[in-house]
Amino acid sequence: MKKLLYISIAAAATLTACQPEFNDPVNEQGFYTSGEADFSNFVAVGNSLTAGYADGALYLYGQQNSFPSILASQFSLVGGGEFNQPLVNDNTGGLLANGNQIAENRRVIQVSETGETNPVVLAATPTTDITNVAEGPFNNMGVPGAKSFHLGAPGYGNIANLQAGTANPYFIRMASSPEATVIADAVAQNPTFFSLWIGNNDILGYATSGGVGTNQTGNLDPTTYGSNDITDPNVFAKTYSDLLGALTQNDAKGVVCNIPNVTTIPYFTTVPHNPVPLDQATVNQLNQELIGPLKQILTAFGAGDRVVLLSATAPNPVMIKDENLTNLEAQLNAALIANGIPPQQAALMASLYGQARHATAEDLVTLPTSSLIGTTQEGIPAPFNTVAVTYPLEDANVLTPSEQTEVLTAQTAYNTTIKALADQNGLAFVDVETLMNQLASGGISFDGGTITNTYATGGAFSLDGVHPTARGYAVIANAIIASINETYGAEVPEVNPGAYTTIFVE
Repeated sequence: MKKLLYISIAAAATLTACQPEFNDPVNEQGFYTSGEADFSNFVAVGNSLTAGYADGALYLYGQQNSFPSILASQFSLVGGGEFNQPLVNDNTGGLLANGNQIAENRRVIQVSETGETNPVVLAATPTTDITNVAEGPFNNMGVPGAKSFHLGAPGYGNIANLQAGTANPYFIRMASSPEATVIADAVAQNPTFFSLWIGNNDILGYATSGGVGTNQTGNLDPTTYGSNDITDPNVFAKTYSDLLGALTQNDAKGVVCNIPNVTTIPYFTTVPHNPVPLDQATVNQLNQELIGPLKQILTAFGAGDRVVLLSATAPNPVMIKDENLTNLEAQLNAALIANGIPPQQAALMASLYGQARHATAEDLVTLPTSSLIGTTQEGIPAPFNTVAVTYPLEDANVLTPSEQTEVLTAQTAYNTTIKALADQNGLAFVDVETLMNQLASGGISFDGGTITNTYATGGAFSLDGVHPTARGYAVIANAIIASINETYGAEVPEVNPGAYTTIFVE
């Protein structure tokens, strides 16, 4: 079966060439005021969202248009000082370690000879080697991949720990010393104002891996966590309190952001649960030879709703493995043999469908899965070898409702902590969760257009489906500025998102 493509991004390559025009804003020094805040030494602490990560990589243009960089530009109008970032060398993205590539390049839009458009990894050699440690200190302390507890972990910037997975390549190239911590390097600069946006990765890895990880609720030792695990809410609360304690110890003011609902990002909203078109002949064959008999046997086990008969008049749902289902492999194998299916074929069918079902609208299919649907699984005979049609997708390809509940339960707990500690410390607070919900339900209007969460063409998210575009970061910066102005009686000007690009095409 021909590989199926379900993402339409034909217009994306033209977006950056058609930016609306705007009047120049008032920007004279002294026209605005800082209120009760002091922006003379602004330090931003966080993860990839603070660093300016986009399109699946950290690259120069993304860093230059990170939300802290946008804020620093506006703060310069009210007494803000120099803002240093650990800039990479190029717009390729990717990282080297002693000349060996250890991180992927950024994604770009590729147009095939037939006019088909797809996001692909840029074919180029990066020039940023993490062994060439950049000279700080840095006002932007955003470390891609960092979870909350990583910010206080000694050795997180030690290249000797990289292979063991206890060091971060992005922090290695910007740490003041191999045993320094992210938060210590931030606090050492004695910031007068700070931003803290952390906690996304404490649930994101679990979500984007389709729940391949462990919900560590009840485990208070984060050194035992895997990269895709959900951080215990009590660990998060203690860590977050410690981070704010360090950042505010010299009475610095600041702004904190909460954690968005990850199920609203294009990584989970782009590929539908039912993207499979089939012709009538294929439908007839599969329903007669496979789906119909399988549904009949499963019905006898009280599990007939796991599969649906296929249709040629409407898109069909993908078939998925669901580890939360009772595994009926043994019973299914025996029933198939009893119905005259040869033992070898019965064993294959039982292994494929013993814990499989068709997806429903409540399931969230991950963005990378688009490239798998309709391909052929090697080593499996027809008609069982068409991925997502007769060969079930793995659990990692779908975030099921029960897995979504685990993610959202942790997110709610984290956000309760963030809001309570923001109020306790008198800090500006930004409800990014509501902001992202707005992007997902009609979009956010600005002077010149509307920005939404639609993959590639909506303007808010980059090609990785997780991180914002420059325009998306500008919208976030405006929300932060609005909160700062309200909390501290400041008059910091917002930016016009239309002045910032969407998908970066250079």
